[in-house]
Amino acid sequence: MPKKYVLALDQGTTSSRAILFDRQGSIVAKAQKEYEQRYPQAGWVEHDPMELLYSQMNALELVLGEIEGRITVAEIACIGVTNQRETTILWDKMTGRPVYNAVVWQCRRTAPFCERLKAQGYEGLVNEKTGLVIDAYFSGTKIRWILDNVPAARALAEQDRLLFGTVETWLIWNFTGGRSHVTDYSNASRTMLFDVDRLCWDEELCAMLDIPMNILPKPVPSGAFHGEVAAGLIGLHGLAGIPITGAIGDQPAALFGQACFQAGQAKNTFGTGCFLLMNTGHQRVRSRHNLLTGVAWGIGSTVEYAIEGSAFNAGSVIQWLRDELKLIDSAARCDELAASVPDANGVYLVPAFTGLGAPYWDMYARGTIVGLTRGANRAHIARAVIECIPYQVCDLLEAMQADSGIRFSELRADGGASVSNIMMQIQANLIQTTVNRPEVVETTALGAAYLAGLTAGVWGSRDEIQRNRRVDRIFEPELAPNDRDALYRGWKRAVERARGWAE
Repeated sequence: MPKKYVLALDQGTTSSRAILFDRQGSIVAKAQKEYEQRYPQAGWVEHDPMELLYSQMNALELVLGEIEGRITVAEIACIGVTNQRETTILWDKMTGRPVYNAVVWQCRRTAPFCERLKAQGYEGLVNEKTGLVIDAYFSGTKIRWILDNVPAARALAEQDRLLFGTVETWLIWNFTGGRSHVTDYSNASRTMLFDVDRLCWDEELCAMLDIPMNILPKPVPSGAFHGEVAAGLIGLHGLAGIPITGAIGDQPAALFGQACFQAGQAKNTFGTGCFLLMNTGHQRVRSRHNLLTGVAWGIGSTVEYAIEGSAFNAGSVIQWLRDELKLIDSAARCDELAASVPDANGVYLVPAFTGLGAPYWDMYARGTIVGLTRGANRAHIARAVIECIPYQVCDLLEAMQADSGIRFSELRADGGASVSNIMMQIQANLIQTTVNRPEVVETTALGAAYLAGLTAGVWGSRDEIQRNRRVDRIFEPELAPNDRDALYRGWKRAVERARGWAE
């Protein structure tokens, strides 16, 4: 029977999704399961690793149920995995039980430790080897925190029983019945332990953080054989033997799913956070404007790099407006309110709930609303929420263009929040550049599927993948440059009010 379909497992920050794609890159079936966000202290963010695993398995079961009677498992060629990056899990390889909750990429608990590393003069070393800055964002200091604060962790490491993984490592280890302890280059690049030029764990960086190297997974290309689904997984018996041929972090996956295969092509994912990536080809670009560089993907012996800027809070701001402030009951309502007023009436919201990412890297910034007057109402607040996301992309785009010397001709947009027409129009206005939104905005899962399918031979070339990309809508700038500049100056002033708030 011909292998016509590819399964993608997309383990994100707020939900786990499973999506089945056909050879045209169209969605055949999908399912999503949300899970609990845990905030044990201010600035701390955790997930239950078992809940991540079970929610992913449950989403996969739902997809298999949806296709039952129409498509057989024998027609599924392979599985691709994509994941929230930097989120850190340590577990006992004998029992398979985590020693602590997953410490999420958004978590700021290791900020004081990062400051000590900077004071000790390690910034240059870290940036030269990893392409990163020293920040609580990355996995390395999260691993160290668990080792220092969970007594069982150090003891298991000394017994050679402790394993570390980012989320794709955790999922693959479980789906293969503990046979594969691997991480792909794109995820390894976000640990602050990986030499992105030599493509290996770095002894000096591991010593800096006092992390035993025996707990680390094997770094492998993103497009490669990562193992096969084990027999006996509850509810997933029919998938036994299907190969996992792709694993890649969520943001480079979206770059791949947007078919940004040429150096200079860029995309922004409007998800829980905002992530702007540009393909820089086979060479690593060293940033002069506080952006990050690392491996976008590796396929066989070929490795391509990306330069990246990230804003920690984007779609999560709309969730905050809904769940904490309860000013709206849905994301669509936020759009409606924002569209009901011509502007934000001078209101700016800086969503530094967990600090500011690139290009500021301020772990002590906090969320701020400025410009309030008696005439400000909830529509203006909603408008400020919608606008704060494109403003952050402007910050990233300006830094990236300064680093690369490339003026983008378009920005490819994806992610859950990209379905907002008003947000995409505001984005085009603020960057004075075309915003191109594809028909399939699930580009993270699509990128994982394309990577796995390319490795497994479902697609014969990147040109074939490129031909699959279909445009939903193109947004052209509609705001005069002078008006845009005035709005952006106001945003910059608002950011300065938010910086350095926490002590």
